[in-house]
Amino acid sequence: MVHLLRPDEAPAAAEPPLVGFIVARTVGNAVVRNAVRRRLRHLMRPHLDRLPAGSLLVVRANPRAGEARPDELAADLESALDRLLRPASKGRR
Repeated sequence: MVHLLRPDEAPAAAEPPLVGFIVARTVGNAVVRNAVRRRLRHLMRPHLDRLPAGSLLVVRANPRAGEARPDELAADLESALDRLLRPASKGRR
């Protein structure tokens, strides 16, 4: 799950985008949670240029992230970012 605060809603639009990660205990023990956080950070790095300047992005790992293969995690993150950054259509809020 990803949430984005766009620069027009954020206080400092000239700042670079910031990304935070939430990995709850339901993902696994501390070793698993930290591994998931490191993987997500690594996978997110090439996508930073897609985010608007000054935006704040929160990535929340769901419980199955601890058991997911790295390629599955990458595909899920890519899909979530694509949906989030897709231009809004007329019927979509």
